[in-house]
Amino acid sequence: MTQADARPAPLPPPPPLYRWVVLIFISLAMFGNYYVYDSLGPVIDLLREQLDFSYSQVGQLVSIYNIAALIVLLAGGVMIDRFGTKVAITFFGVVCVIGAAMIAATPHFEMMLAGRFVLGLGAEPMIVAAITALAKWFKGKELSFAFGINLSISRLGSASADWSTSFAAPLYVNWQDPLWLATAICGLAVTAAILYWIMEQRAESRYALGPAEETERLSFKELYAFGRSYWYVVALCVVFYSTIFPFRTFAIDYFQQAHGMTRDAAGLLSSLLPMAAIIATPIFGLMVDRVGKRSMFMVVGSLVMLPLFLAVTYLPPGPEVRLVIPFIGSGQVPLTLLIVITLLGGVFSLIPAVMWPSVAYIVDERRLGSAYALMTLCQQLGWAIVPVVIGWLNDWFAASPENPDGYAAGMWFYSSLVAIGLFFAWLLYRVERGPNAHGLETITAHADSARGDPEKDDHTQTRI
Repeated sequence: MTQADARPAPLPPPPPLYRWVVLIFISLAMFGNYYVYDSLGPVIDLLREQLDFSYSQVGQLVSIYNIAALIVLLAGGVMIDRFGTKVAITFFGVVCVIGAAMIAATPHFEMMLAGRFVLGLGAEPMIVAAITALAKWFKGKELSFAFGINLSISRLGSASADWSTSFAAPLYVNWQDPLWLATAICGLAVTAAILYWIMEQRAESRYALGPAEETERLSFKELYAFGRSYWYVVALCVVFYSTIFPFRTFAIDYFQQAHGMTRDAAGLLSSLLPMAAIIATPIFGLMVDRVGKRSMFMVVGSLVMLPLFLAVTYLPPGPEVRLVIPFIGSGQVPLTLLIVITLLGGVFSLIPAVMWPSVAYIVDERRLGSAYALMTLCQQLGWAIVPVVIGWLNDWFAASPENPDGYAAGMWFYSSLVAIGLFFAWLLYRVERGPNAHGLETITAHADSARGDPEKDDHTQTRI
């Protein structure tokens, strides 16, 4: 027998059904991750009424999560690279459960603040580990589809946190029970992570798995290599997410206090944002692939977004219409709010569908890891600052059901951020229409097939 004959036969690839079951378990783990993060929004009014929290304290509860995420981002994906994705997803899932339990267990603000910090330490690296795991099990265009499925199920977690005001309405007699529900759902996410661990452990001896992609690291030495277009996209990213996510956190309370909506109706209305993203983001992505015009679409999205926060503040509410979410519930919502939130959901779908893939056209492929890591770092910085500002403004202007005008200052602040984003989107459009363009306006899917697929690296390791 020759030495070649003695070599073990190569392992077969995992069967498609096996891979898609793995995808479901990873996605269910992310469902719990997104649910527990968004579980704070529906109880803000209860925290203020029953625990006498100020809006500034609520803003701190939101921001401390992002500060923890910044620390994890700067530390890099060392644990994921060293111990593997199956260990990392389970470990960080357990960290999330501990953080969620700390938030729900005590009425003391300092302990809840510590719990949100622990949640940030677990939830963001858990997202990174999940994306890295998908890269091990799926390749090429199949990876893009798997990433889309994972993101859709994750965003269902956000929508479900809003829907809990309907399907778990009896729990909302106090602030604590809804947060214990979030802890339990996070516990189910850990169960899904353990099942993924078992499946991967079994597959490693039976099938040939692809190597996991390296987690994205931030290299400050490469910052000089990024041009103006990249920094314009980063600036737009910062102000966009610093506007959308804090607004979503405060939205249910705002709808209740400033517009007199019931909690369940406010939750249904707020859920339109993640639901719109689930449905419309892939549609916008396909559209932009066909027509190009990426920087123009970023300008259009910012322009549509600009008047929306002032519209909910100053326009007449209009007649009440019935909003129905099948199998979840229904409620009466003002027509103006319904139109505005629907438009905002469209923008929430359009800009990310264009913005994140655009980086792959602007930045050299060898520097994409640093480019996305830096973009995420800046995003988290902005996202950490805005909730504290909104909370302070609500307190300073005594926002309450008796003084709904007190919420106007926060809406003006959101609008100012959008105006800054529009400015940077316009600067990007000018550059991409000039001699130093990177093809954001001109490259289409047909052109991509001739030059490779720059979006193959667009599996961003952050909450989008």
